[in-house]
Amino acid sequence: TFARDDFVKVKGAVQLYQNRPQLTVHKLKRLEDREVDLADFFSRSARDPEEMWRDLQEVVAAVGKPPLRALLERILADPEIGARLKLAPAAKSLHHAYLGGLLEHILSLCRLTKLVVQNYSGIDQDLVIAGVILHDLGKIYELSYTRSFTYTTEGQLLGHMILELEIIHKALGGLPEFPRPLQTLLEHLIISHHGRYEFGSPKLPMFPEALLLHYLDDLDSKLQNMDSILKR
Repeated sequence: TFARDDFVKVKGAVQLYQNRPQLTVHKLKRLEDREVDLADFFSRSARDPEEMWRDLQEVVAAVGKPPLRALLERILADPEIGARLKLAPAAKSLHHAYLGGLLEHILSLCRLTKLVVQNYSGIDQDLVIAGVILHDLGKIYELSYTRSFTYTTEGQLLGHMILELEIIHKALGGLPEFPRPLQTLLEHLIISHHGRYEFGSPKLPMFPEALLLHYLDDLDSKLQNMDSILKR
């Protein structure tokens, strides 16, 4: 009478059995979507998604290189991308695995980038910021987060790196003057951000901005995961 990811209403009794709670089910039925508030069943970012979205737009507006700023503005102007990004988790379970987690992760990396570039000369902050915003953007299509956190067919077959390259190439179709060398650097940031072949990275980071993106991404992911574990 019900399938995976359906919501089920259960009537029963909880009793102790060998000092552990045991549920005896008397009746159950599948619920219609109209009977359920999905927000009750998913954890979400403590931050308001609209506030985070405004923060991201401010970050993009501050990008100094006109081609990068134009590309980011074009991508974020897509209403579907905006709606999905406000909801998407950053991962199924490893880090920022809650609604709004991806946007929270991106903004955290933007703040980290601005701090770290002060300590090293020669780092192109605009390039790193663009990499930060784009490096996991494909997860809005890789992950399904309407009924449960799982992978979409595209996510299973292609993965988020291919999906975000598709997003970039689609946007670049409307920016014919975008410099090809800059496009190559952006694409390398995306396909190298996992940092190691055994972590699914097609390429290793080959210039400072790519190396910085990898380590900041790794740091933010692991610290947030550890924080979640400690809170639980």
